[in-house]
Parts: sequence; C-alpha cells; structure tokens
Amino acid sequence: MTRGPGSAESRTNAPRTAPDRPPPAPAARGHAIPAVTVAATVAVTVAAALILNLAIYGLGRAAGGDFLFTAAGRPAEVDALTVAGFTVLPLLVGMTMVAALARVWRWVVPAALVIAPALALGTVPLMTLPADLDTTSKLALALCHVALVPVTVTGLLRLRRPRPERPTPSPSTGQP
Repeated sequence: MTRGPGSAESRTNAPRTAPDRPPPAPAARGHAIPAVTVAATVAVTVAAALILNLAIYGLGRAAGGDFLFTAAGRPAEVDALTVAGFTVLPLLVGMTMVAALARVWRWVVPAALVIAPALALGTVPLMTLPADLDTTSKLALALCHVALVPVTVTGLLRLRRPRPERPTPSPSTGQP
C-alpha cells in the first residue's frame, strides 16, 4: 500500500499545516475601518470639541465671566489656551487609544462609550465646582465638560467596526 502524496491515506491522516504565509493582521481580517478614516474621525472629533468649547468659553467671557480662581494660594486664570489644552490633550489621547485598541478588541468602543462620558461629567464636581470661580465662569466651564459628551460619543460611534453583513432573505424564496 502506497502512502504517497496522492494516496487516500495521506489525505486523511496527514497533519494539516497552515500555508506558508502568516495569518492576516487583526485590521485585515475584514470589517476594519481604514486607517485614514480612523485618523480623520479622531481629528474631526477633537477639532469639533475644541471649537465647541472655545465657543462656550467665549460666550462665558461675553456674559461677564472673569475665569479667575485661586490655585495654591495664588490667583490664576482660565484662558482660551487652558480651555484648548484641557479639551484637546485628554480627548486626543483617549480617542487615539480607543482607535488603536479597537482594531484588536471589539469591546473597547462600547467600554469607551461608558467611560468617556463618565470622565467628562465626573470631572465637573471634581475640578470645576470646587474652584472659587464666579458663577458665570463656573457654568461656562461646566458646560464645556457637558459638551464633550455628545461630541465624544459621536466620534466613538464612528470608530465602531462594522459588523459582518448577514445575507438578507429574498422576498420571493426566503433564501439568502
């Protein structure tokens, strides 16, 4: 009995080996969002949050907020650069981390959809309310935190990987 490459026994008992090429990277396994789209989503999300928060800050200034408070026993001021930094840096870092990790783990975006709003809103009583700002400044800065929620959620939703499409049944036959 021959056990050559074409024999029936070699086809059934031979160990199956993977092809010589490595498995595709997680992003290439299908249903991944192109990197350019991901980068654009992060950039647009951060830019939208920055524009919105600077507009809120500007309205607070126009309404008479002085944005002065005491830090370490000395006078300090929240200016437009501070608002920009506290908007852009955390959001850019967070969105970039989510974008990178979501390419590997599908659960990252749903987790971020809970964590990001909790951080944005949770920092109001931790940072804004305890500061000795005037009421207008306090309200404007609190609104900056609140404004991050819809902007961030929208950006995160754009980072979700599409689910594989299921074939839809034909109306006439009921078969895909």
